Amino acid sequence: MVYAAIVRSRVRSTFDQINAGNYQAMVDGLDSPFEYVFHGTHALGGRRVTKDAMVRWWERTLDLLPGAKFEVLEVLVNGGPWKTRIAVRNRVSGPLPNGERYENLVFQFMTLRWGKVSSVETVEDLQVLERALQIVAASGKPDALADPILG
Repeated sequence: MVYAAIVRSRVRSTFDQINAGNYQAMVDGLDSPFEYVFHGTHALGGRRVTKDAMVRWWERTLDLLPGAKFEVLEVLVNGGPWKTRIAVRNRVSGPLPNGERYENLVFQFMTLRWGKVSSVETVEDLQVLERALQIVAASGKPDALADPILG
């Protein structure tokens, strides 16, 4: 289906832009209203429903895990433009301050309504993520152990 191919291309392009440091491309693609949930009670977890909170979340993410990159492994698309369901399987990796590498699988489930993202649910191996955040905190970045950014 042509529509599904366009959506898959757009998802991959957004991750390419994030990898280039332009998280605003993701924020600009959010609907009003939207909901972004990252499972877990950690510095990157929580529920956000405002673009301001998403910008603060991206700033924290890039500060805590600089150099982390997403490799899109699979994008599944179902539905039409009025309600599109998307499942994305990513590999995220990047350097940690102690010389180790952060490597994790990220699963995201999204809903698009007429080309805008109305919901995102992010799941990854929290043991791996929380260990990485402990390493980052030990390097002198206490925000790695901060409460989630909500709002």
